[in-house]
Order: sequence, then structure tokens, then C-alpha cells
Amino acid sequence: MPEDIAEVYRSTYGALVRFLYRKVWDAERAEDLAQEAFARALVHRPEKARGWLFVVAANMARDEARRAAREKRHLTLLKSESDFVHGSPEEAIDADTQRTHVRAALEQLTPRDREALLLWDSGLSYDEIAAQTGLARGAVGTTLARARRRLVEAYDAGLAGGGQHVARG
Repeated sequence: MPEDIAEVYRSTYGALVRFLYRKVWDAERAEDLAQEAFARALVHRPEKARGWLFVVAANMARDEARRAAREKRHLTLLKSESDFVHGSPEEAIDADTQRTHVRAALEQLTPRDREALLLWDSGLSYDEIAAQTGLARGAVGTTLARARRRLVEAYDAGLAGGGQHVARG
């Protein structure tokens, strides 16, 4: 029988917010994440709610940190792209050549690997990638690792002038 969620809320909310604060270092965000964890508990009705809440809250904080890191990388890439716009013609040609090599390397991947990699690069979570691609959530990390490795291999092969197809490798 699941625990009474109202009682768990009264006894756990403060500790959960403190726990989350130490992960995200933002009091308002910690409270938002704690509320989201409790909202999920209302839906899932776990047997051992207190432990479940801390696991779910830690996962949400981790996912948020990853998302923030990806967004920061994207902003850095966008900033560097704008530098090329204002740079010399040689820099623009080099950037265009690099984009061409990246596109060619992406085309070397299987459709599933390419889709998973592009969804991840767009900031989607593993759960969202799994829902979009039909992969099991547990297979998303493996698929992304394989796709990244194959992308690098295809990119390097393209720079070396090799015509080797690495999507199956």
C-alpha cells in the first residue's frame, strides 16, 4: 500500500528542497524541482515515496544540469559562428568547409544514429529521445555513444580523403 503522500509531503518537503538546493544552488529552482517531484509522485504512487522522491529529484536536477551545459555549449558555438560572419573571407571559407565535412560525416551514420544524435544535440532528454525514436530509454545512451564515435570516425575519414563508410563499423 503506498504511503500517504500528504504525510510524506509534510515530513519530506523541507529536506528535499535542501537536498536539491545543494545540487542546483538556486532556492527557487530547488522548490520548483521539489514540487515537480511531488507532482510525479501523485501520478506514480510509489510504494516507498520518500526514497523515490529523492531519486527522482536527483535525476531531474542532473537532467537540468546537463541541459544547461548543452545550452551553454550551443551559445558558445553560436557566438563562434557569428565571429566567422564578421571574419575574413578565408575564415568564412574554412567554416563552410568544416560544415560541409560535418554534414558529410552525418550522412555516413545510420538514420537511427543520426536522428538520436541530432535530437540530443537539440537539447532533448534521453526520455524524449526514446519517445521520438522508439528506442528503449536504456538504449539511448549506448546509441548516442556509438553515434558520436562513428561521427568522429566519419569526419576524420572525410578529412583524410578516405571513402570508407563507418556507419556499420
